Amino acid sequence: MTMFEGILLTIVTAATPLLFVAIGELVSERAGVLNLGVEGMMAVGAVCGFAIAHLSGSPILGIFAAILGGMIMASLFAVVTLIFVANQVASGLALTLFGLGLSALIGDAFVGIPGIGLPKIDIPGLSDIPVIGSLVFGLDPLTYLAVAITIAVSWFLFRTRGGLILRSVGDNHVSAHALGYGVVRVRFMAVLFGGACAGLGGAYLSLVYTPQWTQNMTAGRGWIALALVVFASWLPYRVMIGAVLFGGISILQLHAQGFNVPIPSQFLTMLPYLTTVIVLVLISRNRTLLRINTPACLGQPFVPDR
Repeated sequence: MTMFEGILLTIVTAATPLLFVAIGELVSERAGVLNLGVEGMMAVGAVCGFAIAHLSGSPILGIFAAILGGMIMASLFAVVTLIFVANQVASGLALTLFGLGLSALIGDAFVGIPGIGLPKIDIPGLSDIPVIGSLVFGLDPLTYLAVAITIAVSWFLFRTRGGLILRSVGDNHVSAHALGYGVVRVRFMAVLFGGACAGLGGAYLSLVYTPQWTQNMTAGRGWIALALVVFASWLPYRVMIGAVLFGGISILQLHAQGFNVPIPSQFLTMLPYLTTVIVLVLISRNRTLLRINTPACLGQPFVPDR
């Protein structure tokens, strides 16, 4: 494998957890729910996936445990914000703090233990094709799953009746309720889907990206995924492009340090987050684009009148 192929592969692996988390958050926000707790859900998914994979010896069981862990955290957020109508921003921030603390508590017994990595797919002949083989036919199963989920979400949102209902709930929950659609039920399911995807993103970190458990291994990726949804203007295909872009920036800064580029390492480390802030500032200047795609009821509580 050439150095160029290696860089491309690391960019893909860095982009995959961002894609998982961002596509789940996109569905939640399309339904009108702003969940700022994705970092906490991701951390819980990472520790649950690692712990169950280590105890059972099966990374597949670890993946299912991560999904379940993310969904349990998401259901907690959904109950607080959708049933008890608490403030979504404050509840999301609390969920992040709770998730980071809970993951550290659960994972304390697993620090320093070698993980069980999820093996990559190897297709004889196809995986050996230069450049294309390793990038298309030699990846891990979760990367293919992330791409498949993105395609499925795009099809669901814009090609199905269920997707139309979900978007209508996010754009005008009063009208959707008047038409007989269960706003709370739709939003609850969207939040659970977002939690499952956040759990998958966490599982990718602890089972594929670096098969081990360390405290705070999410390293702010949940916050970058939140910004990625805005960057993508709530469109799934743009989420995929943005995930590769942000993943590439995070990997290139590591290679820049390896090549002894005369730039302070602290600046290179903060480059992905600095890029996130700059991109959000630039996007916010295009008010027309934001107004067209932003769910009109995003973050607004809903209490049925009958």
